[in-house]
Amino acid sequence: MAYAIRDYRDGDASALADLTLAAIRGVGAYGYSQQQLEAWAARHPGPERFRARNQQGHRIFVAADAEDHAVAYTLLEPDGHLDMLYCHPDHTRRGLADQLLAHSEAFARSEGMKTLYTEASELAWPAFERAGYQVMHRRDFEIPSGDEAVPIHNYAMEKRLG
Repeated sequence: MAYAIRDYRDGDASALADLTLAAIRGVGAYGYSQQQLEAWAARHPGPERFRARNQQGHRIFVAADAEDHAVAYTLLEPDGHLDMLYCHPDHTRRGLADQLLAHSEAFARSEGMKTLYTEASELAWPAFERAGYQVMHRRDFEIPSGDEAVPIHNYAMEKRLG
């Protein structure tokens, strides 16, 4: 299947929200418990958040299939924080994470950014490592969920561009 990397369009917001939840629940199950996944999914922003982040100057790069449907994306903040990298479970293991990270890095370099950094999930950190990011440390924290706090973790990673 052929994919193209393109800039976010307002019409992508609902698809990105849906694919993020599908990725958390589908792909996330390989590295996190059901309780962790549900707490994580509950924190996920809906379509309006994508529109707002785009308007705030955050760059969203979308991998689209041959019919121009969004199947994966990254969200890069102006300070070099790569806040999101998600791929729909039906489109994993096709190099989309690598392509999106390379595209985000090329954009960051063109903007003069010196460092990219992220908090990568248990499943995403290998893609970031392939792209040259280094693990700084594991982050153990809790997500409020109902009447309890659910322990979860990710990895603080960064890549120097300069």
